[in-house]
Amino acid sequence: MTYRQAVEKVLSLPQFSKTDGFANARALIKALGEPQRQLKIIHVAGSNGKGSVCAFTASMLREAGFQVGLFTSPHLLEITERIQRNGRPISQEDFFKVYEQVDKAAKENQKQGLEYPNFSTFLFGMALVYFKEQQVDYGVIETGLGGRIDATNVVEHPVAAAITSISLEHTQFLGDSLPQIAREKAGIFKTGTPALVGVNPLEVTEVLVQEARRKNIEIIKISEKDYEICEKNHKHIDFSLNVKYYGYVRVSLPYSALYQVENAVLAIRILEQLLAKEQLIPKVIQEGLHKTCWPARMEQIKPGIYLDGAHNQDGIRAFLDTAKELTDGHNCVLLFGAVKEKNYEKMIADLTGTLRCSHILAAPLHTPRSLTKEELCLTFDKYANNKITICDNTEEAFRKALAQKGQEEILFCVGSLYLAGEIKMMMGE
Repeated sequence: MTYRQAVEKVLSLPQFSKTDGFANARALIKALGEPQRQLKIIHVAGSNGKGSVCAFTASMLREAGFQVGLFTSPHLLEITERIQRNGRPISQEDFFKVYEQVDKAAKENQKQGLEYPNFSTFLFGMALVYFKEQQVDYGVIETGLGGRIDATNVVEHPVAAAITSISLEHTQFLGDSLPQIAREKAGIFKTGTPALVGVNPLEVTEVLVQEARRKNIEIIKISEKDYEICEKNHKHIDFSLNVKYYGYVRVSLPYSALYQVENAVLAIRILEQLLAKEQLIPKVIQEGLHKTCWPARMEQIKPGIYLDGAHNQDGIRAFLDTAKELTDGHNCVLLFGAVKEKNYEKMIADLTGTLRCSHILAAPLHTPRSLTKEELCLTFDKYANNKITICDNTEEAFRKALAQKGQEEILFCVGSLYLAGEIKMMMGE
């Protein structure tokens, strides 16, 4: 078997287990020798921003001199992006080596009557084995689905657990209300582990606080009062916040998205729980955040062209906060693509009801989960006054969007990280 064959095998695995997915994940990790017990793991859950919080946290830890593993999802171009060490994706050679170890353990479990792991469980097993072999100082882990039943929750004793903003998602698994989903996310809270939460509606925060108290955990809540925006433009945002040990520190983020400030503040608060004064110096925060590379989050890939992986209703709202400032009341061009399990109708309603679009284009994505041309057409016709162009694929839509974009207009490509990945691949990034 080759590296590419191993990748195809992993990609072909089902998204969800037919039986008890968490029990299967627990059995796999046990067969792998419990690698998580030899790692300092920072566990992050949430609906929006958890990948950014993980990326910011990992970057600052690297700046402080630590060896850092990072496990996130999804990937944009190559599956190796999901498992990183010190900011670099796992090599193809190491991916294949670790794949063979996990595949062997999974097949041994099959002989005992257990189900072969699903996609996310298999990759998480690979990440833990790789981090253990690389002897990382910290492993920063992003949950996949929820928290309590997610494969990553086999980690019994993380050194910190954080929850970002929460919105309605995966309601068939997590519940159909924000408090229910919050309770599922809070499943990553562990007794003896610092618990941190981002800015959320009161009904969500109350549930998270209750769950923390139930486990006798002190909770650290992030507030919009924690920071002050100093300067912002199309390329960066500067803000200041009161940092443990040092008082107010000014930080510059290489992003134009306002929501990234809250994510950065949450990452800083995580490190305040873990690092000593001589480790968490202002330069670590400033350089670590400035050097963070986290693509497709209001990323300007070329002048006037932005990619944003806003994949649910709250993500769209956060995107619109920044998009309105960038356009300053002027027209823009919108390119949209999304998957079926999201509340795409509300996403489209919010986009078309807020942005002033001279042209709107949409297309199916290269995934079985994508909206069809018919679904896109029906939904946009319902909410948009503009003439909508529904294309056969992302390549055609992007080409037409570039042709229709005025010199002073901004092109926003939004709705899914799949869309962002396809555009990046077209541009050879």
